[in-house]
Amino acid sequence: MLLKKHKNKVGSKFNNQKTNLSFSSCINSLNVSAQKAVLRIIDANLNRCREGLRVVEDSLRFVLNDGKLYKKVRAIRHNTDKILRNVYDTIIKERDSFDDWGRQMSETSKKDLCSIVVANFKRAQESLRVLEEYSKNFYPEFPPEFKKQRYETYMIEKEVYLKYKDFFVAR
Repeated sequence: MLLKKHKNKVGSKFNNQKTNLSFSSCINSLNVSAQKAVLRIIDANLNRCREGLRVVEDSLRFVLNDGKLYKKVRAIRHNTDKILRNVYDTIIKERDSFDDWGRQMSETSKKDLCSIVVANFKRAQESLRVLEEYSKNFYPEFPPEFKKQRYETYMIEKEVYLKYKDFFVAR
C-alpha cells in the first residue's frame, strides 16, 4: 500500500520549488544521462539473465542429460530475449562495458554443480526482477512478461532441485 501511495505522488524539488509528480513523470523528467543509465541497467540485466539461464541449460544438457528440463530453461531464455528484441537497438547503444567498474569485481568460485546451478537460477531470477522494475516506465507493456518468465524460472528451479536433489547432495 505504501508503494502504491508513493507511486501516485512523489514530492520532489526542482529549481527550489516543491512539485508533486507522478512516478512516470519522474522518469520522464530524468535528464538524458539518467535515462541512459536506466537503459544500461536494462541491457546489463538482460545479458545477466540470458547468461545465467544458459549456464543452467548447459548443466542440464551436458551434465545431467535432461532434455526435457533443458528445453524448458531454453524456452525461458528465448522468451525473455524476445521481450526486448524490438527495442534492442535503443538499449545496446547505451552499453559501456569498457568503463563498467563492475566488470573488475571478483566473483566467488562455485565448487560443485549444485552451487553453479543454484547461483545461476538466482542470477536469472534477480535479473528478471530488475528488468520488471526498470522497464515499467520506458516499456510499460513488458513488466508482466518479465514477471511471467521470473515465475517460470522459480517453478523450474524447484523442479530441477527436486528431481536431482540426491545427485546434488551426493557430490
